[in-house]
Amino acid sequence: MALRLIELVVPQDSSGKIEQLLKGRQILDQKRLPLSDKEVLVRILLRADATEEILDLLEKQFLNQIDTRVLIIPVEGIWPLEEEQKPPSNKKKPPERIDREELYANILDAARCSKTYLMMILLSTIVAALGLYTNNVTVIIGAMVIAPMLGPNMALSLGTTLGDLSLIRHALWTGVVGIALAAALSILLGLILHVSPSSHESLLRTHVGINDFAIALAAGSAGSLAFTTGLSATLIGVMVSLAVLPSLVTFGLFLGSGEPALAFGALLLFAMNIICVNLAGIVTFLIKGIHPASWWEKDRAIKATRIAIALWVLVLGAWIALFFLLSYTNPNK
Repeated sequence: MALRLIELVVPQDSSGKIEQLLKGRQILDQKRLPLSDKEVLVRILLRADATEEILDLLEKQFLNQIDTRVLIIPVEGIWPLEEEQKPPSNKKKPPERIDREELYANILDAARCSKTYLMMILLSTIVAALGLYTNNVTVIIGAMVIAPMLGPNMALSLGTTLGDLSLIRHALWTGVVGIALAAALSILLGLILHVSPSSHESLLRTHVGINDFAIALAAGSAGSLAFTTGLSATLIGVMVSLAVLPSLVTFGLFLGSGEPALAFGALLLFAMNIICVNLAGIVTFLIKGIHPASWWEKDRAIKATRIAIALWVLVLGAWIALFFLLSYTNPNK
């Protein structure tokens, strides 16, 4: 597990309180560096999976009393090497993940509706459309590498898990803008390219099977795990984008090419992927022990999560019913 360095500036007469709070805790090192007669810089070196416990402890018993900002800095390495510390026998083993605050900051940054995000949506849509039009799998995968679909979906899952309405609104705005932009551009490209209804790679994304459910669920779970462990989410983002973007682009291409039935099939696949990715993301965050620090926030988050999961499951059930209804009425499809 990676290391983290917590830094904060506190009044001179308060630095001793931090030392008392940290006694017996799972930390590797602690330093107090005087900045002036009134302030002290406190530096705490610890494992990333122990960071959340220390932050919660500081916030609950200390930080609410003073005006300060806490920095959480990733540490590439230390010398001399420290022996791995084991938690005291009477302490719960810390979760194998980064702390809640770092996770929140990483996902929020990945879900920003910035000019770069919009440009990447445009570029990945164009590349995916050309790959689908030419039946070139390599080009389609290349589009997934640059598609920024992971951030908004994981932000929506995390916001639901924490009951954070602000993060949910942020994720929805970024996601909807990206989806609308990709769909509009795909429709325009469909009008220009006139994709053949016999195009193999496009037709693959107008039908839904068990494999599609499994891929979408695995992608959502992998995305959550990538963020919670602090690993690079770039490759995982390819998997999430592979589950989401091609079906959306296929919808636009067929709709622009005058094939509404095929476009509707691709839209159903896209909707299923979004539902499964977010459901798997929420469940994985819960399994990894992600929850608010305060008990009243935790109670609100539990209610919000239950409602959201119920809604996602209800929508997924309605989608499955619609899928089987269409399959029954169109047995040759």
